[in-house]
Amino acid sequence: MQPRASADDLLYEKKGKLAYLTFNRPSEMNSITPEMLADLELITEDFKQDKEALVLIVTGAGDKAFCAGADLKKTITKLTDDASSGGRFLDNPQQRFFSTCYKPIIAAINGFCLAGGTEIIQGMDIRIAAEHAKFGLPEVHWAIIPGGGSHVRLPRQIPYCHAMDIILTGRQITAQEALAFGLINKVVPADQVMAEAERYAKLICSNGPLAVQAAKEAVINAYNQSWEEAFRTEALIAERVFKTEDAKEGPRSFAEKREPVYHGR
Repeated sequence: MQPRASADDLLYEKKGKLAYLTFNRPSEMNSITPEMLADLELITEDFKQDKEALVLIVTGAGDKAFCAGADLKKTITKLTDDASSGGRFLDNPQQRFFSTCYKPIIAAINGFCLAGGTEIIQGMDIRIAAEHAKFGLPEVHWAIIPGGGSHVRLPRQIPYCHAMDIILTGRQITAQEALAFGLINKVVPADQVMAEAERYAKLICSNGPLAVQAAKEAVINAYNQSWEEAFRTEALIAERVFKTEDAKEGPRSFAEKREPVYHGR
């Protein structure tokens, strides 16, 4: 499935093993329209299916914002009218950002990361932020609540009290606070955000691609299972990985004191 060619508000390109997705509405703080949501789903599917692309890096155009959430001027009427009419706009896989993608995704957060922006990064695996980045879920200020998974993901990803601080106050937090809360991995100077994201991506790409994807699959699938179910899930996925050609190449290259050559099979 290919992304729509008209999606200028989302830039998507591939360079070797890396894919790049850029929210490209800098004049609107890279806010998201309903059309962008649909394109984001198509792009995610394309990345999942491309055997050559191993890691996706997501960022925002310009130096002010990663993503300031939904463009309320274009979406709020749809949200409220749909809810009033009994619609299911929010009960949609598009709102569960990257939830079915087992390939690694890295956020290069280059500015404001608010509302839907903070929700989107919760679907990513590694999060690198500029020193001036700001985070938050301000929806309660506008008498709505975040509907992109934050009530489900955020209290599972960071301590409950910090999650509730973000959700209930609606306040913006600094990059250093986000780091202390455990919401992001690292804070770097603004001009080093993409380079640091790429450094992580290249480290991941040096590993066995099937093993990396299986490791993420195991974490996601076991996350809310019982203790016994989770161990069983891990064992089944590990068994599948151990049967691959790459699983033979890894230990062999170690014994032969050389770099492994993986083929993803």
